[in-house]
Amino acid sequence: MQYRTDLAMEAVGEGSRFVRTWTQDGVTLHRVTVDTATAAACGKPCGDYVTATLPPLTDDERLLEQAARAIGSELRRLLPPQGTVLVVGLGNEAITPDALGPRAAAQVLATRHIPKELARSVGLTHLRPCAVVTPGVLGNTGVESGELVAGVCRTVKPSAVIAMDALAARSLSRLGCTVQLSDTGIAPGSGVGNNRRALCRDTLGVPVIGLGVPTVVDAETLVRDLVHRECDSAMMVTPREIDLMIDRAARLLAMTVHAALQPQYSPLELLAIAR
Repeated sequence: MQYRTDLAMEAVGEGSRFVRTWTQDGVTLHRVTVDTATAAACGKPCGDYVTATLPPLTDDERLLEQAARAIGSELRRLLPPQGTVLVVGLGNEAITPDALGPRAAAQVLATRHIPKELARSVGLTHLRPCAVVTPGVLGNTGVESGELVAGVCRTVKPSAVIAMDALAARSLSRLGCTVQLSDTGIAPGSGVGNNRRALCRDTLGVPVIGLGVPTVVDAETLVRDLVHRECDSAMMVTPREIDLMIDRAARLLAMTVHAALQPQYSPLELLAIAR
C-alpha cells in the first residue's frame, strides 16, 4: 500500500537501513540516500534527502536560529561553494497551508543587486549573491512556476536554485515540526496530487535543492494509517493553528537559507534586515 507523503524518511520507513540518524545542536537529523534499487519502491527520485525533526516551533527566535544553523549546514553541503543562488518561494499565498514558500521567500535577504562597496560600508563584506523570486501559481499568472523560474535562470545564471514549498506528510505529528531538504529538486503540488512541471537539474540546468515543511496530511492516508481502512477522499487535513505554524515555519526556512548562504552572519539579524 502506497501512502502519500513528500518525506523520503516516511516513504522508506524510519527504521530502514537506508536511514542514518544523528543529532546536532538539539536537532535530530536523518539522511536517506535513495538509489535505483529503492527509488521504485519508495516513489522518490534518486538522491540525498535530509529530514530534520524539531520540537514544536515557537516564537523564541533564538531557538529558531539554533535550528536554522543546524539545518543550514546541511543545506550548504548540497550547494556549490560559489556563485549566485536563486531562492524560489513556491505556493499560493492566498491559501494558508500553501503559503509557506512565498512567506519564507519574503524574508530572505536578496543580495545580488548590492554593490560590494555598499556592503562593505555596512559591515557585510562577505555576502554571497542571492536572488529571490516568488512565481505565484498557474491559476493566477497563466504561467507554470517552472516556466517562470526557467526564464529567471536564463537571465540570472545562478549556480544553484533553492526551491521552498509546503509539503505533505503521512503523520499528523510531523506537521510544522519537520524540515526536509533534498538535492532532487521539487515538483510543485505533488503532495496534494496536483503535479506541475518539476524544478530540478534536468529542467533548469543547475542543481536544485528542495526545502520544505509538511503542512498537510492527505485524508485518505490519515484514515488508512489510523484505522487501517480504505477511504476515498480528496481532502487534505491541516491543523487549526495553521496560521501560526506557517508564520513560524516561514521564519525558520528563511533563517535556514541565511545560515547556508551567509554563514559569517547571524541568520536572525539578516532576517531583520530582509523585513
